[in-house]
Amino acid sequence: MTATISSQDKARPHFDIAVIGAGVNGAGIARDAALRGLKTVVIEQNDVCSGTSAWSSRLIHGGLRYLEYAEIPLVYESLHERRTLRTIAPHLVQPLRINIPIYAGAKRPPWMIRLGMLSYDLLSLGKKMPGHEMLGAAAFIEQEPGVRKEGLRAAARYFDAQVTFAERLVLENLLAAAAAGADVRLYERVAAIDIANGLAGAIETTDTLTGDRRSLSASVIVNAAGPWVDEVLGVATADIPRLIGGTKGSHIIVGRFDGAPRDAFYIEAEADGRPFFVIPWNGLYLIGTTDIRYTGSPADARASREEMDYLISETNRVFPSAGLTVDDVHYTYAGIRPLPYQEKGPESAITRKHIIEVHSDVARNLVSIIGGKLTTYRHLAEQAVDRAGKILGRRLPECRTGDTPLPGGWGLEEARDALRQIPALSTEGVDRLLSIYGGRSREIADIALDGMPDALDERGRVLEAEVAFAIRHEFARTLADIVHRRLMIGLAADQGRLLYDRVADIAAGEAGWDEERRGDELEALRRYSDFLKPEAGQGLSAGV
Repeated sequence: MTATISSQDKARPHFDIAVIGAGVNGAGIARDAALRGLKTVVIEQNDVCSGTSAWSSRLIHGGLRYLEYAEIPLVYESLHERRTLRTIAPHLVQPLRINIPIYAGAKRPPWMIRLGMLSYDLLSLGKKMPGHEMLGAAAFIEQEPGVRKEGLRAAARYFDAQVTFAERLVLENLLAAAAAGADVRLYERVAAIDIANGLAGAIETTDTLTGDRRSLSASVIVNAAGPWVDEVLGVATADIPRLIGGTKGSHIIVGRFDGAPRDAFYIEAEADGRPFFVIPWNGLYLIGTTDIRYTGSPADARASREEMDYLISETNRVFPSAGLTVDDVHYTYAGIRPLPYQEKGPESAITRKHIIEVHSDVARNLVSIIGGKLTTYRHLAEQAVDRAGKILGRRLPECRTGDTPLPGGWGLEEARDALRQIPALSTEGVDRLLSIYGGRSREIADIALDGMPDALDERGRVLEAEVAFAIRHEFARTLADIVHRRLMIGLAADQGRLLYDRVADIAAGEAGWDEERRGDELEALRRYSDFLKPEAGQGLSAGV
């Protein structure tokens, strides 16, 4: 039955589809919907990619471990989407070689790993990645001399892919949605969803920075709020059963250590048999993840001391000369996987397949997204928009997101040439900008050459013009947005702290902040960064 809107709601702005949440699923759905001609609005209570999508292992992977649970279709889907993302976002998604060391007494012996590798290769046919190889202990030690030698039986090597800055992948989907006509509303929390006569109609929102109230309506509402899905449903005028049973995944970030690997490692933990990663990332090493049931607010999730000790101990076991301690951890992060609610059983056995739940028993035009991964977000979005078309009773155009590059995914060489014209920008800086903005860095070059030519740092890697670009063209409203989710300097070892004052000066001038607002923004930025430090002890409110 086609969704309609009641006559009393016609005074409100009306949309074909309202997407709640601007993580990777929400941004992907908005992009697909807008490209197919639907009048689209995106509503996000914080900044783009300020939740689970940012706090992953930052891999675009085929889901090798899902083979253990016979989730073959999910592995195949993941491998297909890995190839697609390499095509539409070549500046953000890069190949990554991964090693699996196999030790005596491990839960997964060489024959099982070999079988998994063969299955992975078979499912990867036509995916343009090299096949796996198996190495004996001596040959592997020659390649990775820092690995523990005692008990090493063999090793496997295979390729997946990495998205160094997941934040940028999400942002580019949102930028593409906006370019196709979507209305993007960040820092706007859903305060109420009116449900009457089997339809969800009016949505009331509150601006989390100003307190302003707004109202809109939509023929289809897609709740893509990740671990906040149940919280969003809780403001609806209907009782809807719990959907999310989130598990916490924590990571630690350290610098290069003695015996550090050249390539990524996928390791079976001795303590509990659970796999975890040690990944070269952003000039540092990303180590994780854990998988623990979590019942608190997603905004307060942080790595516990026990999780840090677990990851450090297991890393030191496999790289015995590392000698890592908590003092070596630059910062940590933790996110809540929005998995389906399952009261019992091991966390690792909870399906990673996404679910598109239509709440037809209470509102036939209200849809919630459960689960999802960075790797498969595009396909999830396609399925969600297809479902929206059925609810609308409209035959929508074919999905275009699989062969349409993201905004930074083309014109990379032209952008490189433009960046080389900026005297203050080093060769290393050119490479950095291309890895963050791709072809869009041409626009940054234009701003730089039109009056903002200076670098922020002594190495000539970060431009003042990037701050202006973030505010003018990338929806940035706070210093934390700029530092942590636009320029990406917040993910450096020092979290970019030496540049905070200069960034604040430029942002204040660009956005028209007075001295009080500038001071408040700096305080909020430092509080955000401190939350990620191991010694931090207080949770962040959702509005920070």
